[in-house]
Amino acid sequence: MEENSLLISVIIPMFNASKTIVRALDSIKNQTLECGFEVLVVNDGSKDNSKEIVEKYISENKEFKVILIDKPNGGVSTARNAGLSASRGDLIAFLDSDDEWFSDKLDKQKKILDMNPEIDLLGCAFDGLHFDNLSEGHLMEIEVDHLIFKNYFQPSTVIMKRTIFEKIGYFDEKQKYAEEGNYFIRIADKFNCFFCNMKVINYGDGKSGFGASGLSANLKEMHRGFIKNLKFAYSNDLINLGQYVLARIVEQLKYMRRIVIVGLKK
Repeated sequence: MEENSLLISVIIPMFNASKTIVRALDSIKNQTLECGFEVLVVNDGSKDNSKEIVEKYISENKEFKVILIDKPNGGVSTARNAGLSASRGDLIAFLDSDDEWFSDKLDKQKKILDMNPEIDLLGCAFDGLHFDNLSEGHLMEIEVDHLIFKNYFQPSTVIMKRTIFEKIGYFDEKQKYAEEGNYFIRIADKFNCFFCNMKVINYGDGKSGFGASGLSANLKEMHRGFIKNLKFAYSNDLINLGQYVLARIVEQLKYMRRIVIVGLKK
């Protein structure tokens, strides 16, 4: 598809993000890729002045299509789903309100997709997940049996074809922790998913992937979310019993490690 006719929908779930939302929006506006954008900012019942900040941003950047969707608080899955429902893009990308895209993020990802048309979903590296032992830009196919041990797809790095949403549907709104893991497991079962060892985002100003802020701060509930994802994969015959048992053991060890690390930071 020609870049000029390409439309990319960018979905930003927003909750009390007054300090970071402008930076996130600017990182989309400053993309070097020349194509059409629609940015869907879903205000998930923020209690600060995030909504007013986005409204001001829209009025001051009329050439840049930002759509504000206002809804009662329901959690990040409900916010992403509201964005998905309103999206029209050929490609769909996600950006968390406290993250920031590198200016060439979409340009590099579009080139990878053009060179590898079999890729349906592409995720990339960030400070919390980068393989120093692999070459920069190394592509790895990621299947369900990889995702039960490690979530390779941080949402802000992900870009995917619209056909995925049309077939897979929405995030599970009943799951408030590790919800993206469930979604990407469902996608990997049906589509070709790849990880590129190339950093494309500033991840929340260098915060840790857990025990820092937001939902990830609740280690116990995150652990339960991971276990729920493993049960989902096993009960739907996406993994066998041996894989399920091994993944449960690995997750338990990771959970204990997270508790120790967070405890040492205090």
